Amino acid sequence: MSNSVESRTLSVRIARPMAEVYAFLAEPRHFPQWASGLCTAIHETDEAWLADTEHGPMRVRFTPPNDYGVLDHYVQTPHGDELYVPMRLIPNGDGCELVFTLFRSNGMSEEEFVSDAKWVERDLAALKQMLESVA
Repeated sequence: MSNSVESRTLSVRIARPMAEVYAFLAEPRHFPQWASGLCTAIHETDEAWLADTEHGPMRVRFTPPNDYGVLDHYVQTPHGDELYVPMRLIPNGDGCELVFTLFRSNGMSEEEFVSDAKWVERDLAALKQMLESVA
């Protein structure tokens, strides 16, 4: 028996060099500019990044900088659960593709999962628009 959960892979093509997009996304302070599904603000403490969310402050761990386009992060809920959020940048010609995997949380209804996916799609579209408008 498998304990895997339902997931959706969402992506957006960004017409900017991958190195520039990675440099922007690898800086946690930039998340509030585009990731409304994660936080409205984020700040670093001695121990962790703390994101201001609609559910209160949440700890966030980010993957260390790397040469592979990996931008995974982990969000600790107020209940102590840690949510894994895989994100990758993949080269695509002169631009890149941002790939985001959304996992369905335990107890999440189908309607909530669909709503979360739509929210992520809006955030990815906002990121694309923001980064491409400064090109």
